[in-house]
Amino acid sequence: MSHLDIELKQLKVATIELWNLVNTQLAKGYESLISMDKEIALEIISIEKRVNAYEIKVDRDCENIFALFNPVAVDLRFVLAVLKINTNLERTGDIAEGIAKFVKHADANFDKKLLEKTRVLEMFQAAQNMMDHVLEAFEKEDTHLARKIFKEDDILDQINRGATSIIADYIRINPDSIEQALYLLSIIRKLERVGDQAKNMAEEIVFYIEAKVLKHISKLDSNI
Repeated sequence: MSHLDIELKQLKVATIELWNLVNTQLAKGYESLISMDKEIALEIISIEKRVNAYEIKVDRDCENIFALFNPVAVDLRFVLAVLKINTNLERTGDIAEGIAKFVKHADANFDKKLLEKTRVLEMFQAAQNMMDHVLEAFEKEDTHLARKIFKEDDILDQINRGATSIIADYIRINPDSIEQALYLLSIIRKLERVGDQAKNMAEEIVFYIEAKVLKHISKLDSNI
């Protein structure tokens, strides 16, 4: 195994470690939302510091590989893909932290009927599944799995589209719960962005393995 191969392998390991850390944030976010556990929310916020440190490490590792080994072909595509995936993971960590802050600052438990009607918990699980599946695609270098992510995002988009009218109706009936309702709407918007980050990472996996650029191509395109 060449020195470059060793560096690429270590880069992949570091990226997976960051990915697992971010997925842990999301899992804890789901738990904190269900139980309104502010201690868990604080733990998520604390984990974000580790996520940021990992992001810097992965960035530096990529820079070192460029400087020392001048990778080409699939190796070059891999490092370029990891650079972008690294950014997507850090942004997903920010999203998880943002959700935790809503839980932390909420004065009361979220209305269970509103949680059910908005399908936010279903959305949370779907977002977690997308992140788990795109990580699996990265680990296995499986573009078939990566392409499935685009279809999985449909459920997040559907729930997000219906959220505004549901929240608006709830506020009209429950004017004293405006803050809680707006927090929940913001959480839904953030979960929709988790789906966007997962799709971006799936595109990068296809790019580095197949040398195909899927960005800006409609998800309805038959090639996807």
